[in-house]
Order: sequence, then structure tokens, then C-alpha cells
Amino acid sequence: MDQPPGSPDQPAVGNGLPSCYRHPGRETGIRCTRCERPICTDCMVSASVGFQCPDCVRNGSGTGHAPAASRPRTLAGGTIAADPRLITKVLLAINVAVFIAGRAADQLVRDLDLIGLAYNPVDNEIVGVADGQWYRLVTAMFLHQEVWHIGFNMLGLWWLGAPLEAALGRARFLALYLLSGLAGSALTYLIADANEPSLGASGAIFGLLGATAVLMRRMNYDMKPVLVLLALNLLFTFTMSNIAWEAHVGGLVAGTAIAVGMVHAPRERRALVQYGTCGLVLLVTVGLVLARTAALT
Repeated sequence: MDQPPGSPDQPAVGNGLPSCYRHPGRETGIRCTRCERPICTDCMVSASVGFQCPDCVRNGSGTGHAPAASRPRTLAGGTIAADPRLITKVLLAINVAVFIAGRAADQLVRDLDLIGLAYNPVDNEIVGVADGQWYRLVTAMFLHQEVWHIGFNMLGLWWLGAPLEAALGRARFLALYLLSGLAGSALTYLIADANEPSLGASGAIFGLLGATAVLMRRMNYDMKPVLVLLALNLLFTFTMSNIAWEAHVGGLVAGTAIAVGMVHAPRERRALVQYGTCGLVLLVTVGLVLARTAALT
């Protein structure tokens, strides 16, 4: 006998997990604590105990409160926005705008790329992070020189960023992106030759890749696709020339650590664990930068 839409026992798909009652075909291991219907990350609303579906929140089912009393929350506790991909779009637009500006003015790239310490014969001056140009650790994350470089990175940003932003919320997603990119810059600054320039959003993208693996594990999704993608990217990282593997590894480690803190934080101490994890990653990143600066000066 066919089951009506919205039945608590939705047909299982893929590896046996039920599908979300609002998004057929999307596997999930989470159920609404009120009606017991399976719900995916886009439909999960944080409740005092577990998660509720949008229908139960809207109707105030069993809560004893008016429907407006419950604010929809993402898996990580962020506010569900009307456009769950806004930050992803903004980051993509910034990267593209800086790329166009850099193609029009090569000097812009030289002024903003990541370099530890080097002599600039054009302006007869010493440049680099160790000389006080700390901003290069951040600006390098938005620079690209080749079309294929920005093309691959922006595809990764869109494919990985959009679902992550929807699952984490805007503020948490932005923190994940920026801290992953910064960690990638810091490890590059620490290990690479001081006079070797580096640029690109790859550190941040690898952070999103690590976070995606953590989120999929948390939701009991099939891990094979993301693990294969991760393996391929690491293979390219260590076999292709002119790739700053340090940025990839730094971003991956930071993004994975931040995502673990965000999606596995206990509800009663969620903010403390999430802020603490981001703060710890930032502290380690700053420590690496200070250590390298001390060694170069």
C-alpha cells in the first residue's frame, strides 16, 4: 500500500535511511521530535529537545507556545535566512571582482599576495608579512592570476559553500571560510620560502571540503563521494607543480576542526564550544605567524 506524503515512515532510499518528508530522495537520520517525520538539514528547527519540522513549529504543535515563539534554527544553531546562500554569493562576487581588478593591474597582485619577506627591486623596498604587512595573510585569499585557478576554486566555493551555509547559518559559515583561509596562509607563511609568493582561495576551499566531510558524517550520509573528492584533491595537491600544498593542508585541518566544534557542540553549551573552537584555531594561527615572524626578523 502506498503511503501518503508526510507519513512518519517515509520510504527508505539509498543505503536504507528514510528520505526527508519535504525533500523526497534526500536521505536523513534525523526525525522531528513531535511528529516523528524524517527531516533533512534544511528542514531541521532546533527545539528544547531534539529538532522539529517546519510544520510543527509553524503550528505550535505540542509546544504550548504561539507559532512565532520558536525561531527556526540550522543544525549548528544559526538563524535560518530567507536566502541561505547569500554569503556564498558575496564571497564568490568578491573573488571574481578582485580577479578582474588584478588582471587589469598586475601591481595589485604584487601588493596583496602572500609573501614572507623579500626585496622589491621596482620600488627599492623590503616587502612581506614579516615586514609588518600582515594584511597579506588575508588579501591573498581573494587573489587569483589564472582563469583555471579561479574557475576551479569558485566551482568548489559554490558546490561546497551553498549547502554548508544552509546547514551552519551565515555567521558560522563566514567564520569557517575566513579562518580556514587564514590558517592556510599561516601554514604557507611558516613553511614556504620567505621570498616565494603565494595566492588563491584554495586554503578556504579545502576548509569547506573538510567541513563537508564532518557534516555528512554527522548526518549519517554516504561518505564515499566526499572522501573520493578529498583524495583526488590531495593527490593533485602533492603531484602537481606550482601548488602551495601548505595552504591546502592548513585550510583542511582548520576547517575540519571548526566544523567538528560547530556540529557536535552540546546544545546546552553550544555557543561556548563553537566560539571556543574558532578562538582556538585563531590562536594557533596567530601563534604560527608570530613564530615565523620572529624567525625572519
